[in-house]
Amino acid sequence: MSYTTEQLLEILDQELRAAWRGERVLLSSGDRLNNSVVAKALGSEKLSKVFAIQDFRAQVHQYQQAHGVSGLVWHTCRFEGRSIRFPELHSQLTAIAQDKLTLVAAKESVLDFWRESRGGMRLWLAGRPPQPTTLAQVEALVGAAEWAEIDATRTELYLSLCWGDPKDCRCDWARPESGCEQIIAAIAEPSSIKL
Repeated sequence: MSYTTEQLLEILDQELRAAWRGERVLLSSGDRLNNSVVAKALGSEKLSKVFAIQDFRAQVHQYQQAHGVSGLVWHTCRFEGRSIRFPELHSQLTAIAQDKLTLVAAKESVLDFWRESRGGMRLWLAGRPPQPTTLAQVEALVGAAEWAEIDATRTELYLSLCWGDPKDCRCDWARPESGCEQIIAAIAEPSSIKL
């Protein structure tokens, strides 16, 4: 019997804590960084912790792939009396092939929630600074997205329209193969929350 997603997250959490307490040591960590100045500045103890965690996380990802253990967790978003529960990839896990299908299947329910909840709020394309956008421009992005995620504060809704590899979609270096456009729905100008 294989571990569940929740069990893997618990194991990763325990390993992370052990590494930061100095209970996991990699003796060759300084040799693994190609920049000797950075390696010296960080010190072998910190490098050892970082590489120990990276190595363990890579083993967990291999385990997930070998045993078909999902990297998805279920997130609940609440906004103005409405709520939706939808899947999203946990930041410490990787996606298996079935996970992307699950994300894609949830797209329409996330979009329905967003459309019902945003009311007459103004729309902004996230960035520095956020840029005003139109509903037509957002709908064009919706058409290009493979899956959607949503989050909220008390007064703002954040819609993420994603494509490509779920593990890389939030990384700028992965564009154009993978990516995520973020839309902010706000009454006036969006707050300074970093998405």
